[in-house]
Amino acid sequence: MAAVHRVIIFKAQGGSMMKTTRTILPCGTIVSLMMLFAICMAVGCGERSIHVPAPPESLIDPVVDTLHGEAITDNYRWLENGQSRETREWIEAQNAYTDSVLQQIAGREELHSLMKKLIKIERVSRPVEVEGLYFYSRQRADDELPMICVRNGLNGPERVLVDPHKMSKDHTTTVQLMDVSHDGKLICYAVRSGGADEAHIRFLDVATGRDLPELLPTGRYMSVEFSPDHGGVYYTRYGVLGPRLYLHRLRNGAVEDREIFGGGLGPEKIMWADLSEDGRWLLVSVSDGSAGTVALHLADLSRGPQFQTIVDDGETRNYGMFAGDDLVIMTNRNAPRWRVMKTACLQPDSEHWLEIIAEQPDAAIELVDAIGGHLFVGTLRDAHYEAAIYDLTGKRIRDIELDDMGSIQGPSGRWSSQEMFFSYTSFHIPTHIYSYDVGTGEQSLWFKTTVPVETDQFTVNRVRYASLDGTRIPMFLLHRKDLELNGDAPVLLFGYGGFGAQVTPWFSALGASIVNSGGVFAIPNLRGGGEFGEDWHQAGMRENKQNVFDDFITAAEYLIEHKYTRPERIAIFGGSNGGLLVGACLTQRPELFGAAVATYPIMDMLRYQKFLVGGFWIPEYGSSDNPEQYPYLRKYSPYHNVSEQKVYPATMMITGEEDTRVDPLHARKMTALLQMANSGPEPILLRHHTMAGHSGGQPLSKIIEELVDTFSFLAWQVGLRIEGG
Repeated sequence: MAAVHRVIIFKAQGGSMMKTTRTILPCGTIVSLMMLFAICMAVGCGERSIHVPAPPESLIDPVVDTLHGEAITDNYRWLENGQSRETREWIEAQNAYTDSVLQQIAGREELHSLMKKLIKIERVSRPVEVEGLYFYSRQRADDELPMICVRNGLNGPERVLVDPHKMSKDHTTTVQLMDVSHDGKLICYAVRSGGADEAHIRFLDVATGRDLPELLPTGRYMSVEFSPDHGGVYYTRYGVLGPRLYLHRLRNGAVEDREIFGGGLGPEKIMWADLSEDGRWLLVSVSDGSAGTVALHLADLSRGPQFQTIVDDGETRNYGMFAGDDLVIMTNRNAPRWRVMKTACLQPDSEHWLEIIAEQPDAAIELVDAIGGHLFVGTLRDAHYEAAIYDLTGKRIRDIELDDMGSIQGPSGRWSSQEMFFSYTSFHIPTHIYSYDVGTGEQSLWFKTTVPVETDQFTVNRVRYASLDGTRIPMFLLHRKDLELNGDAPVLLFGYGGFGAQVTPWFSALGASIVNSGGVFAIPNLRGGGEFGEDWHQAGMRENKQNVFDDFITAAEYLIEHKYTRPERIAIFGGSNGGLLVGACLTQRPELFGAAVATYPIMDMLRYQKFLVGGFWIPEYGSSDNPEQYPYLRKYSPYHNVSEQKVYPATMMITGEEDTRVDPLHARKMTALLQMANSGPEPILLRHHTMAGHSGGQPLSKIIEELVDTFSFLAWQVGLRIEGG
């Protein structure tokens, strides 16, 4: 009933029938960045004869900390206070400066028109079926935001249940389906303002389309599950003391909600809950930060919410789901590429676990779902997906036919129904949503994303290169079939490399347009990701984090050595943890890149853990408070490795005030420091949004404006000549 994905941000749509681990990465955003690439293009923009004025002056007001005997001077500590008058004036001046530079670039109006044409396309989520009703989100071509919709029957007439366009004049309020009651009569959905992670939860009567009068107050909700009697919800919410699991009865005030699990868990923990389809069993998962160990606890609700710890060894990550009266667990216990176990809910202890799908020697198990009396298992082989149906004994029933080297999202479905939906995309294929009969294997296309981009003239190469320590790193290269290797092609080099997150093939209108015009779109599978299992992840975390930066730097060197490009033509791009990657690489090897874009980045690695949910990332990065971890953080922290009188590439940082995951202070402080230190002629720019954050929040029109800024900047700096659709 519950799909298990080891690293995604939040459940994207649909409540208990479609779940991911609610692991709060610094980035929503590996998914968000993929979506950004998937919906945008640019045109050739401007000449390089643009007047770049001096940036606004930033007050130097040094604060000195002593960390483990070393004096650390922070000249821009005052920019950590995002609400002070001085910081507000500084932000206004920086946005004006960015405008003064970008508005000089020729071709922006043409680019804006092209963006509108290409981005205004229809988008639909995978449906969730309950009692013959199909719930999903749809964003029509002219909509600013996606709406929550329902159909009676898969191909029945559509009815809009929740329209966020009516919730705010500036269209910065978004909605997300969280769960559907077991009888299909109620839904609960999150209402989020300006892209913040925090949301409030509303309840809606499906028949009338009207909200119930109550709501759950604004907070960081990891899961919401309707109770078996439809009269309440179990929800996990993060508070000052840490995460807690509550039972809320409808028609009662939230102040009356009863805490049923989580007492004693600290703020470094992340928790979510899953309810079995029959409502008897409640499974609670507790993660040590964003990519740490995961413990499981189970309650038999027929006997009251008394929880039994299934596994909590402080060493392994374990993800569970219900398959009738059984519990299926995907674990990395003695299996860095993961394996699948099964046990009866009545005997859930790990000593009763039975291995049904073994660890594979050349592929990593990535997602598991219990649907239609079977298991859907997705594996990553050389960073692209394969999928198959298994029975509960571990017997492989059939493979699912996929069209290309690509990626699967989902699936969604129920244990008691053989109907399943999953999404598929590849470098050549925009997102397709398929309906699949688990019993017969019959597969049919339910929705196809239509994007006006041709892909028949480009090819995808899979290359491998040696990183600094000799480790072979794979990389996807997209370029025209007739690309001449003369060392002059513009390159967009994208990376993430952290938290076990996977960078797998996805359709990118931007990538297709770049390569159609003679450019190269390069995506290395850096260590720190999960494409090759937990060992690959651990090779790029904590004291091994420098490996990630080395992998990215040597990717650029490979492209230069093999005559794809030259340094002046390489643009690097990354967001959140990928923004840290960009910051580290541009400070370590500034001469290697022509331009850099870091969105919602982490830059101060000595203080990140002190702000917002930065403590969640300590298992991944380490903490400067720890004397054993401080030295390697100090060595690579981008903010602490900017050198005065050094020539830095043109850099653009993007952040938003409503980012309640990665504090915007990182982008502010890094911008001020780079502007002061840079001795070169290229600009250091900051776009500081007022109503945007890690969880989106921008309407389509504002997304278009940001893309025009970003990709006109890259076109100007590295000479991109990009064709329209």
